[in-house]
Amino acid sequence: MKYIYIIKIIKIYLATLLTTTISNSNLTAQINHFGAELFSLKNSKNKEYIWEGNPAFWGKHSPILFPIIGTLKNNSYRYNGIEYHLPRHGFAREMEFDLIEKTEKSATFSLISSVEKRKVYPFDFELQICYSLDENKLNIDYKVINKNDFIMPFSIGAHPAFALTGNFEDYSLEFQQQEILKYHLLEDGLISNNTNEILLENRQLSLNYPLFENDALVFKTLKSKSITILQKAVPLLKVNFTDFPNLGIWTVKNGPFLCIEPWFGYSDTLTEYDTISEKEGIQLLEKNETFKSNFSIQIL
Repeated sequence: MKYIYIIKIIKIYLATLLTTTISNSNLTAQINHFGAELFSLKNSKNKEYIWEGNPAFWGKHSPILFPIIGTLKNNSYRYNGIEYHLPRHGFAREMEFDLIEKTEKSATFSLISSVEKRKVYPFDFELQICYSLDENKLNIDYKVINKNDFIMPFSIGAHPAFALTGNFEDYSLEFQQQEILKYHLLEDGLISNNTNEILLENRQLSLNYPLFENDALVFKTLKSKSITILQKAVPLLKVNFTDFPNLGIWTVKNGPFLCIEPWFGYSDTLTEYDTISEKEGIQLLEKNETFKSNFSIQIL
């Protein structure tokens, strides 16, 4: 048993060393095969836009959230009367993906169900992530394939962290629409019934760390389908998430980064049923069907 564990650790370590690079005349993106995680996005002047992953603040860059988003009550759920356990944000971010297609400007990765995965998520599936560059934009396409002869419940989402150098309060967010931001407060990682509201000023929200003193800002609904990060009123990049119904925005105290997270789903609520098919925000994919969604990071 000891040797099996050591071999598993070695395999994980080797997987973290496998990376793929795609580029065009404007951008270069690098993806780690472990988690199919984007860890670098640079422009032609070598400016980095993705957070470096310093574990003193937060040790990831842009993890993929699947087959759940956020936290389950007691980290567990029930399906067909059987209890299963999943960690926060699911398992995809801790798995090695296979590179199944590669061109100069694009790369597609695949994660397939296995005996081990079915012990915590009892479904046959394939998850594909495609990164592609188009001028000054990185497109990220998600594809979830239900290989079962029955409905498959799942959530999927993005968690990109953008590097914010200098003074955090020099930055602001510009929303696509002028709106009142209603966000849900988290309690032990779960969605509470308590909400706060922020009235945007000319579609903009100035950033400061007290905004995140109670964890992420979780939006179940949002009129805007894009958010632009500005530094001293100068636009840096835009996240476009037309396909996604939910959103999280997050950082840690004194963290030099900000996460803008398009989601299909979110954490359990405090009063959540423990049956995954009844979970609020869950997606129900029909048998032998394919789910597709897309968001993009546009450098300005």
